[in-house]
Amino acid sequence: MRIHLAEEFDEKRAVIKVFGVGGAGCNAINRMVEAGLEGVELLAANSDAQVLRKCQAHDCIQLGESTSGGLGVGGDPERGKQAALESEERLRESLHRADLVFVTTGMGGGTGTGGAPVVARLAKQMGALTVGVVTRPFGFEGMRRAAIADAGIQEMRQSVDTLLVIPNERIFDLIDPGTAHDHAFRMVDDVLRKSVQSISDLITVPGMINLDMNDLRAIMKDAGEALIGIGESAGSGRALQAAREAMSSPLLENVVMDGAK
Repeated sequence: MRIHLAEEFDEKRAVIKVFGVGGAGCNAINRMVEAGLEGVELLAANSDAQVLRKCQAHDCIQLGESTSGGLGVGGDPERGKQAALESEERLRESLHRADLVFVTTGMGGGTGTGGAPVVARLAKQMGALTVGVVTRPFGFEGMRRAAIADAGIQEMRQSVDTLLVIPNERIFDLIDPGTAHDHAFRMVDDVLRKSVQSISDLITVPGMINLDMNDLRAIMKDAGEALIGIGESAGSGRALQAAREAMSSPLLENVVMDGAK
């Protein structure tokens, strides 16, 4: 049997974009580039031009040239929000034609906390299925940063279809005691990468059970908060063992998954 595909088949593939906002978002994008994440367009936005110059994203956007002068926003989420609003036209251009947008950042800083909800809201307004993938700060980062993060997570929750919150503190349960803080932060970047890839691969990588963009939209549209557990295994029975590890992952924070989709 011969199957005829439309000439514009490539154009009909889902357009997936990953938007890293702020310093942590840029770090996550760099990690995705290093890991060879395929089938997605990697974007980055920051108010700190120096950090942005080191980012390996396909498209880098400096936020709020007038608001920040390229020097960052000093950890102030309100200035981060204003910087993103100042660059709204440029952000809209970068989000054009997207079917699925991931917005990733580390909550608790200025640009990411204030700017990520702006990016997410624009993506959703433009018709993209919008998924937020954000982190909650480590305990050693202090109570002020934690309070800023909580407010930012609440704002993000209202700006996306699905929100995935990764508790950084739980990363210590995945690594050896005494691990240096810089390695822990790199581990966070990798968890962000795996979170995005686990969803994007459902569409971009052929498997035994294939999902399309409409399937994903049916599951994640206006779905609220989501959870992620990571499990890996090899050898006989690896699928079942990996699933068990994922369900008992420290990242789940002892939640009950009854009723989850």
